[in-house]
Amino acid sequence: MVNSTTECKVVIIREFDKKRDVKVVEKLERNCEIGTKKGVSIFTNMMGDPLSRIRFYPIHVILVAELLESKEIVGVVRGCIKNVGTTTRPGSLLKMGCIIGLRVSPTYRRKGVALKLVTSLEEWMVRNGAEYSYLATEKNNEASKALFALKCNYVSLSSLVIFVHPTSTSTSLPTKHISERDIKIEKVNIDQAISLYKRILKTKELYPLDIDTILKEKLSLGTWVCYYKDEGCIKLQNMVDNNEDFIPTNNNQTLIGSTSSSWVIFSIWNTCESYKLQIKKSSHHHPLRFLHTTLKHAREKIIFPCLRILVSESLSRPFGFLFLYGLHGEGNNLGNLMEFIWRFTSRLGESMKDCRVVITELGLGDPLANYVPQTNSMSCIDDLWYTKRLSSIGHNNGKDEEMAMKRYVGNNVFVDPREF
Repeated sequence: MVNSTTECKVVIIREFDKKRDVKVVEKLERNCEIGTKKGVSIFTNMMGDPLSRIRFYPIHVILVAELLESKEIVGVVRGCIKNVGTTTRPGSLLKMGCIIGLRVSPTYRRKGVALKLVTSLEEWMVRNGAEYSYLATEKNNEASKALFALKCNYVSLSSLVIFVHPTSTSTSLPTKHISERDIKIEKVNIDQAISLYKRILKTKELYPLDIDTILKEKLSLGTWVCYYKDEGCIKLQNMVDNNEDFIPTNNNQTLIGSTSSSWVIFSIWNTCESYKLQIKKSSHHHPLRFLHTTLKHAREKIIFPCLRILVSESLSRPFGFLFLYGLHGEGNNLGNLMEFIWRFTSRLGESMKDCRVVITELGLGDPLANYVPQTNSMSCIDDLWYTKRLSSIGHNNGKDEEMAMKRYVGNNVFVDPREF
């Protein structure tokens, strides 16, 4: 809870009140639509639940900026706190706060409202034990970078790429003369998935420590392993009891049988059940004509560039997406496996109501980033993660540790599906 109210001139920052603020915040976010005045805009449809993007974290908050006299809400931001593992502190946890969904009414932008919201959220994070704050923003979002890097003293942490592909063009994905008879995708049970990921995540430079909670969430549809049938078979039956025999290591030991050389594990998160995206268009303009211009100014780091290929008649309907997470592969022949994973996930999305695209996000240093299938329908968005040391309590070298975080946490990180 936010214990004190931050007041500056005509704006106060307070905690979101579910009883009186739901409809007001929903209206504010609609007024903060992404786009231009020429014809097309995009906004996040929370489906009446402003907490939808943060409720999966045990510690979370929504803060609103309210005009002191009129009580009008002119800004909102979401925050959450989670425990992560990192190469800067092997064997120990790091408590990090995450900034999500910063919105300010167009009328009150460039008046310090966003800065007040971020500062208040950082204070809430410190009170709840967070040592660091971090956020993600699209590389070309100069306004966001100026706010966090110049005014709030955040430093660049990691560079990633968001890959987006519409489900309606799953048949356009190449197969390179490999048929479905040659590749197998096998679902693993939840205990096997947890056991695998707890070991795989140790190869990442930044990762959540509650992977079991993520995998058990109802929005996580499952975990699968993809491999070549003629190279071996999955040996997972006794993994929970004898998992030391199946830990991926640098000496080419994998969870696949001894004759197998290439495999990929992945999980799928169903964002359709959490929130949706929606495009609004003016009846005076052809929607696709202005969509490209609109997307160039998109604030959110989601899926907008690929939408130019979607059917224009359905642009105004809310739609969701599937998020591929926990991707990890070993072997020298991963390209075909990745193509089949995209095809598999796209087909799954096509069978689900309102699902229009498949997304994944990978660090530039993640080996699998080189094997994502590249087609005319695939869009790529450069993403940046920023971080800031919030408190030096118990540490005399807070600035040094912040620089160590920047130095050692590179571009091979685990992207938490809850943050989409």
